[in-house]
Amino acid sequence: MSERKVLTKYYPPDFDPSAIGRTPKHLRQKGPKVITVRLMAPFPMKCTNCGEYIYRGRKFNARKQTLEEKYLSIPIYRFFIRCTRCSGEITFRTDPKNMDYECEKGAKRNFEVWRDSKDEKYNETQEETLDRLEREENEEQEQLERDKMAELEDKMQDSKREMAIADALDEIRTRNARIQRNEAKGEETALEFVRDEQDEAKLLQEKEDEEAARRAFMTSTGERVKRIVEEEEPIAAVQQPVPSTSALAMPPPSSTSFARVKKAKKPGVSSLGIKKKPSLV
Repeated sequence: MSERKVLTKYYPPDFDPSAIGRTPKHLRQKGPKVITVRLMAPFPMKCTNCGEYIYRGRKFNARKQTLEEKYLSIPIYRFFIRCTRCSGEITFRTDPKNMDYECEKGAKRNFEVWRDSKDEKYNETQEETLDRLEREENEEQEQLERDKMAELEDKMQDSKREMAIADALDEIRTRNARIQRNEAKGEETALEFVRDEQDEAKLLQEKEDEEAARRAFMTSTGERVKRIVEEEEPIAAVQQPVPSTSALAMPPPSSTSFARVKKAKKPGVSSLGIKKKPSLV
């Protein structure tokens, strides 16, 4: 077991590596270099053999191959994976020009809106790219100028709107004040009208009362009835009664005396035949 961890081994002086028939693993491969890596599917795809859908982000044990072609000194890699259902081989490669991946065989890439909208940019030449960038820059400048004009117009519209609102508020305040004045005047007019009606009703009632009294004191012939006042006899003066002689002969009541009268003492203990006990002290 100790030999398994030996860092250096002994090689005799007459050792010839070419005499060994077995070729090392890293020297057996011919052509592009291929290594085994662990990766995730970079895009959703559908297997053309069995129709299995492979979603983006599914993990695979893939073989990575480095190609000889490059894009602006950026190496291009090809990956080999197998379908999870039918084990069919699927190949895709990197696309550094479009910063994406390109499906080669074994599967079909699913529809993606954001990718299809950029296909025109991916297939254009360098001159077309420069023209497009210049056109986009000009459009941005025009948009900025247009935005400034639109901002100025918006400010003008806002100021006009504020002035219109202020005028409308002034008009509303004036109308409300006028309505309040009219209402106050209307209340005063109504009160005066009610007072006048009450006064007229009182006068009419008084006239009706006078007419009723006049008719009550008129005879059938139209003569006015006069009231005859009879003279009353004078009330005789009330004479006071004369006191009798018997009442005069009675003597006046004696005056009440308030002098203190001493009461007789009650009989003591000795008089009752009860002996008092002598004190022990």
